[in-house]
Amino acid sequence: MNKTWIVAAETYLRQVKSWSFVILVLSPFLLLGISLGVGYMSAATGSDQQRIAVVSDQPALRQQFVNQNKDDVNAKVQTVAAAKQKMTKNNLAGYLVLATDKNHVSAVYHSDDAIDSSLKTQVTGFLGKAQQTLNVQNAKLSAKQLTALSQQPAFQQKIKKQSGGSNIAKIASFWIIVVMVYMIMITYSSVTAQEIASEKGTKIMEIIFSSTKASKYFFGKIIGVMMVILTQIVVYLVGGFAFFEVAMQLDKIKDFIDQNQSLVKSIIGNLLNVNLLFVFLGVVIYTIVSAFSGALVAKAEDAPKAAQPAIYLSMVAFFLTIPFESNSEALIAKVLSYVPFFSSYFMPLRIINGNASGLEVSMSLLILIVSIGLLMMYISRIYEGLILQTDDTGFFKRLRRGLSYQK
Repeated sequence: MNKTWIVAAETYLRQVKSWSFVILVLSPFLLLGISLGVGYMSAATGSDQQRIAVVSDQPALRQQFVNQNKDDVNAKVQTVAAAKQKMTKNNLAGYLVLATDKNHVSAVYHSDDAIDSSLKTQVTGFLGKAQQTLNVQNAKLSAKQLTALSQQPAFQQKIKKQSGGSNIAKIASFWIIVVMVYMIMITYSSVTAQEIASEKGTKIMEIIFSSTKASKYFFGKIIGVMMVILTQIVVYLVGGFAFFEVAMQLDKIKDFIDQNQSLVKSIIGNLLNVNLLFVFLGVVIYTIVSAFSGALVAKAEDAPKAAQPAIYLSMVAFFLTIPFESNSEALIAKVLSYVPFFSSYFMPLRIINGNASGLEVSMSLLILIVSIGLLMMYISRIYEGLILQTDDTGFFKRLRRGLSYQK
């Protein structure tokens, strides 16, 4: 067992120390950081260009408009001269002149372009309320009449439990999980298959197998890769939490998340549960198949082709899942949620849609774990016969010979 862990540690350290692993782990955060940075700088440089100034000889009226539209108004600009100067430097979209007399409230917008439709709605809404207030003052109504005029219409929403934002959360969670399984699987299938295939026909393998069992060496390889996968997932979880905390410091992102709290919580809840275990185990079982394929190639030069069987199988599972995105109760989806190689795609889909009971999830998980264990045990028994084959025969002949090998 000690030799198994030595091989596992050596495999793990070699993988995590490589630049390819570092780039693989950091690239999503770098892309998100660059996108966030570019977006923030664009928003910072473009915000003044999209804002307007408000000018009025009625300070109270001006301040009321500014307070209601802080995001769209540059409150520092208070005069027409200052507004024109800002517009000349392209630091202001335009300026709004508010005025009022005894009977009317008016506004004149000055700009090189037409006012934005949303801002126009805000301006007309503000003018309507201000005019109504002025009309009430001029009408000199009694308290009872004022109360009658202040009545507001009632509006309610009745949303079904399984619709609205809940559906968006399910769709987003589904795509995040299946893409995560597919992308991580492709990466580690290629890495594992090429690493094992590169050892094909080398004298060092004969030396290694003379000092330790091939089964222990194979177990060590797979455990090492599993540790690398687990490390990547942990880094994504910790890094994702840290990135979320940093993003929350930006006003626009914070406002978006505050306005969509239920949606964000649903997506995070669908990711940080047993679905994460299905993602991990799904990648592991495909990695084992890749190791098997890597040991079957004729020579080390064929290593790039070694991962193809696992990748093709995962592609079938990936594309087969898509039609059932909104029909997870279909019989095919239920059956495939218990089948290894497919359950990592279909059972999370059923969990997200609330169509799987705790017993069903446990059974699927147990079948997947047992399948991984049996697959590892079987391949470890024939691993020496697979890896030491160096004759350039057909694929199926090597497969038949490897499967018939016993030690």
